[in-house]
Amino acid sequence: MADLLDEPTLTFTVAHAASAGDQDPPEHPRPLDEPTRARALLAAQPVVEGHTEPPRVLDPDDRPPVRAPEAGAQLWSLRVGADEGALGTLRRIDAVRALVAAFPEELRLAYTTSEMAHTRNCGRVAALLGPVSWEAVGGSVAALRAYHALGARAVGLTRFDRFAREAVREMNRLGLTVDLAGADPDTVRHTLAVGRAPVLLTRAEPDTLPDDVLRLLGENDGVCMVPVTPDAAATADSLDRLRTLAGPGATGISHATEPAGGYVPLFAELLRRAWPAQDLVALAHGNATRVLRETEFHARTSRLRAA
Repeated sequence: MADLLDEPTLTFTVAHAASAGDQDPPEHPRPLDEPTRARALLAAQPVVEGHTEPPRVLDPDDRPPVRAPEAGAQLWSLRVGADEGALGTLRRIDAVRALVAAFPEELRLAYTTSEMAHTRNCGRVAALLGPVSWEAVGGSVAALRAYHALGARAVGLTRFDRFAREAVREMNRLGLTVDLAGADPDTVRHTLAVGRAPVLLTRAEPDTLPDDVLRLLGENDGVCMVPVTPDAAATADSLDRLRTLAGPGATGISHATEPAGGYVPLFAELLRRAWPAQDLVALAHGNATRVLRETEFHARTSRLRAA
């Protein structure tokens, strides 16, 4: 086989064909342009989005919120105002469940990474419940357990105190991913020091986070999920900084600010910047899925140790 691929043999074959009056040798196919390569990659590796806003009330004529065509899974935000609390969170859970039930050919609830993969293989978009607002926890680990039982898989943590320390450990035990979107740098530092499972920032601007926090995030295998704006170059600049400081394993996508535009322009820009394919796959879904899977694994091992 090596002889067949040897360059002198190939040169002889072409020269011989030309001397024999055969047709001109076929030209090498032109390399695909970046948008075409980006579309092919995203078709095979759909995006896990970190933030989707559900409708407050489901009307009969409602449709699922417009989403990027390349989305394969979405974390549906259960964040509510400080005055809504647990009741507002329950209403949001109910709204998401009703929406998924109304459009079973498009959406499917998923509670594990295995269910996410199965949903994608069935041609549907996986809907995951979470994150829950920190205010809706009410300073109670019982509330964390109740939200987990209702299907929530992430809780936002925005400040660090004595209860937060206890809550992080309980979330790790249950299998609730800690979401640090909106947390100040000190809260991120303290949480990373206490937690055993990696964290997500489901909606974050890397440019607002200090260099040392991004490095810590990478060291702790966390993922910062970045909103994708219509300015692909600006979003790519943010992702370049995140990748440089935290590593390619810390990158993720929050959502598209203009979903109809999709993610092809961003991925084409990153290809122009020589991002390797494995880093683009990690950005699209690999990193976020890993955090969710490792959170599940840590919870299972915690239960086994307690048994």
